[in-house]
Amino acid sequence: MWPRILIIAVVCICFFGGAPRKQSRVCIKDNCFYVELAATPFKRAWGLMFKKYLAHNEGMLFLFEEEKKHNFWMKNTFIPLDIFWIDKDRKIVFIKKKAQPCKKDLCPVISPDREAIYVLELNAGVSDGLGLDIGDTAIFHITGSLETE
Repeated sequence: MWPRILIIAVVCICFFGGAPRKQSRVCIKDNCFYVELAATPFKRAWGLMFKKYLAHNEGMLFLFEEEKKHNFWMKNTFIPLDIFWIDKDRKIVFIKKKAQPCKKDLCPVISPDREAIYVLELNAGVSDGLGLDIGDTAIFHITGSLETE
């Protein structure tokens, strides 16, 4: 009996990922997005490169050590994005709407006009579709250890 239960448990873990995993979220107004965290230099440099699909309620949250004008680009990014720069008070201070993928060797740099310590990437059109704007407050629900993200 035990070997059969063990086999079923292993199959469930392989196919369904085991116990439900808590995910980090960012909420703005009444809209919440599950986010992958980019808290290390490698994860921030890699970002959403080569990702071909992003669900409507998913994104990536970049966490920096200091508040400054963090530049972004769309090199090797396949998904058009809305990019939100968020300051230490969790206020949106700059938005680049509908940033387009770059397929060239030299890609344009997206430079915000305000300092931020967080950057949130969501699917293009989200800011207009949900009425998200500069001055809105982002609420973070961070799970897990940032060292492993």
